[in-house]
Amino acid sequence: MRRISIWLVAIVVCLAMATTIAAQTRGALNRKIITKVAPVYPELAKHMSIGGTVKVEVVIRPNGSVKSTRIVGGNPVLIDSAKEAVLKWKFAPSSEETSEVVEVSFESR
Repeated sequence: MRRISIWLVAIVVCLAMATTIAAQTRGALNRKIITKVAPVYPELAKHMSIGGTVKVEVVIRPNGSVKSTRIVGGNPVLIDSAKEAVLKWKFAPSSEETSEVVEVSFESR
């Protein structure tokens, strides 16, 4: 009986977490970017003709400022520049904190 109770509690906690995550990301798809700061093209990337896209998960405060970032994918030479740029972005205000994945593109020059 105790095992069933533990499993039941674990399932309820997982469902609650999934609902919370869904609520946080639901509004994120509609948050418009108000200010988009372009990344600085790293010197090493210039010399090596490296380009591509960096995917960044962004947590956005209700006031539209960026609370935190996490790199999801991209060339290691480009990620620091992408992260620095996205931290300066501003989004439209919302009633709650949201998160989404944005892409920052770099074209080799």
